[in-house]
Amino acid sequence: MRVYLVIMDETDEASVALRFAARRAARTGGTVHLLALIPRQPFVAFSGVQATIEEEARARAEALVTSAAGSLMGDAPNPPAIAVRQGDGVQVIREYLTEHPEVSALVLGAAASGGPGPLVQHFTGTAGQLPCPLYIIPGNIGEADLERLC
Repeated sequence: MRVYLVIMDETDEASVALRFAARRAARTGGTVHLLALIPRQPFVAFSGVQATIEEEARARAEALVTSAAGSLMGDAPNPPAIAVRQGDGVQVIREYLTEHPEVSALVLGAAASGGPGPLVQHFTGTAGQLPCPLYIIPGNIGEADLERLC
């Protein structure tokens, strides 16, 4: 079974990448893994405040991937796997790929305008070192073109 790993955040390009992965999984009988990244929070001297900040960031990330997973239920034949991890995005994704050798492709969305984001920039430069293909979906791709790609 093909597994498409999508890195979820609140950007439009992540939504486009998710739609591509969901359609591709539906057509190939595969599934989608959703990974939300929580950046490391700046250190706060008071541990109670630090814990609250980290918990709020985790809650936002969990709500985001839960919502994304809910939107897939009609499109994907298999329920998505959900993961929320804290740390440096590149390192977390590499660790996830190592832990999940079943991942068939890493799917990232590219911004519709401006330069590439840090994940797209990093992984395009090191794509040959990945254990799976890298799909970069343009953030401004229309539904008809997206459908044609899948």
